[in-house]
Amino acid sequence: MSDWSIEEAERVYGVSQWGGGYFKVGENGNVHITPVPEDPSIQIDFNSVIDDIKKEGVQFPVVVRFHDILRSQVAGLNKAFRTSIEEADYKGQYQGVYPVKVNQMREVVEEIVDAGKPFNYGLEAGSKAELLTVLAMNTNEESLTILNGYKDDEVMRLALLGRKLGRRVVVVVEKFTELLLLVKISKELDIEPIIGVRSKMTVKGRGKWESSGGERAKFGLTITEIINAARYLEEQGMAHCLKLLHFHIGSQLTDIRAVKEAVTEGARIYADLHKMGFELDYVDVGGGLGIDYDGSNSTNESSRNYSMQEYVADVVYGMKEMCDLEGVPHPNLVSESGRAITAHHSCVITEIVGEIKSNASQMDTSAKEGEHIFLRNMRELADTFGEQTNMHEIYNDASQYKEQALDAFKLRVLSLEELGKIETLYWQIMARLQKWYRNEEYVPEELQELDYSLSSQYLCNFSIFQSAADTWAIDQLLPVVPLTRMNEEPTVNCSLVDITCDSDGKIDQFTIGREITDIIPMHPLKKDQPYYVGLFLTGAYQDVMGDMHNLFGRLNEVHIYSYDDDPEDFYIEEVVKGSSVEDVLNIMQYNPRAMASDVKRLIDKQVWDGKLNPREGVRWTDFYENCLSGYTYLKQS
Repeated sequence: MSDWSIEEAERVYGVSQWGGGYFKVGENGNVHITPVPEDPSIQIDFNSVIDDIKKEGVQFPVVVRFHDILRSQVAGLNKAFRTSIEEADYKGQYQGVYPVKVNQMREVVEEIVDAGKPFNYGLEAGSKAELLTVLAMNTNEESLTILNGYKDDEVMRLALLGRKLGRRVVVVVEKFTELLLLVKISKELDIEPIIGVRSKMTVKGRGKWESSGGERAKFGLTITEIINAARYLEEQGMAHCLKLLHFHIGSQLTDIRAVKEAVTEGARIYADLHKMGFELDYVDVGGGLGIDYDGSNSTNESSRNYSMQEYVADVVYGMKEMCDLEGVPHPNLVSESGRAITAHHSCVITEIVGEIKSNASQMDTSAKEGEHIFLRNMRELADTFGEQTNMHEIYNDASQYKEQALDAFKLRVLSLEELGKIETLYWQIMARLQKWYRNEEYVPEELQELDYSLSSQYLCNFSIFQSAADTWAIDQLLPVVPLTRMNEEPTVNCSLVDITCDSDGKIDQFTIGREITDIIPMHPLKKDQPYYVGLFLTGAYQDVMGDMHNLFGRLNEVHIYSYDDDPEDFYIEEVVKGSSVEDVLNIMQYNPRAMASDVKRLIDKQVWDGKLNPREGVRWTDFYENCLSGYTYLKQS
């Protein structure tokens, strides 16, 4: 289109809407990154990142981590709480924790711990393995370590080891029997625990994870159980150990009203416990701070109708208002916002390796003597297309002829060649109908499917199940954009498919101009010019939830840091190799060395029998062994 512009690219792909201030479309049509929003002079061109990755010899697909974005999100959340606390004249402090389940990668946790030091920002664990990790990583004695999830004897002892090491480890009781176990072990070891209780809230969140709240919630104590737990601790002379009230109503909360309601309910529980003589120090509002994946700023499941600042203000002011009404002290505030901290910093970059189009192949449809009437009818329809005005009738007739032809072929009335000609003519007619209806105000319902039927499938060199599990499992929308050429009009409507042998390995839900569509406009592929697309906001859960469908393993990782003195404003700090074929085979209990030996033995036999010459046998042996040590994804030349 003559009016195509960078503004139009922004409207179509919505980069600035979901980018959180970190991503936008640059004037040259490439995705640009502002990793430190407070310093807009640092601008990274994604095309330069791709060039550097190639220079390093790193094979695509890759995960790209912008560590400055991770640090910015940690600082942003903590500063937002500090600002609201100061403005509200709130008497408590904020001591947040990062829930490592969202992304347990060592580099991610290390960066968060380091960025959180000035704020005494802590960590949260939900399993034995995570607790072992957190005890080693969270060395700041002023920060909190929150322990959630179900616990056994060993987990309780690990938590008390943390107390012995001088850490502020809070054991959150999820069910009453856990409290009995904790009291027993703490007395046995003579170590005083810090205890929290999790409340089953009547308030339910909005979104995919609303079942985290309500009476059927998996975790937490009822009001009766909370009171009994407090009284039990009082009987055991340990009432002073009860320091925290925790609640959580769901991940990715879409509606700010749910946050307001939960804070009100949680504040009432805290206030009444305080009046009963249990002087808690902390209220943990859990996770739920959402991400605007689709850029709509709405209550859609993949969005949120509030900002981080609004969320923080509602927590602070909501807690203050209720505590002031009840005449109890303002508690220190804790939140477990993992998605909001990690989502933006990581993205998956993959190359489009091919195009699949159902109507791409054509054949000669010229008339031959003795051909079937169905073929003549379809050809006549195609030849007289421009002479007819009822386009809906043309569609109906073409569809009927095609169905009749298929039935005739099954009954051996129509030849394979005739069926191929009918199919070719049918798709030619559909393409012309699509073009004709493109500028019409009214499009019949049946013909609205033409854009999808005639769209391409761009084949991406990656696995949905490894790198974007939520798009397959829960229909999570993740932003998909071309990384370059956005100053050109995208003329190819397509969906994305991966290289797994599974029909579910696809992405066919996109946000275009704030609408959910099943196709996305991309640019035509050019020979000898790689075309890269980015799958963004993958830093939360996607990095750690992937499986090994078809034995596609973890991706290569590239860690990016901004550097104002560099001409490109960044440098690659580290490259972390992804899974080799040997790695994934070992996980599945194969023995790659034995496999290589077995294949070599077979090749040697072929050489011995004279079916291969020795040099050729060596080449095939080396080839097999090199494949075992190589990347699991397609290797592009």
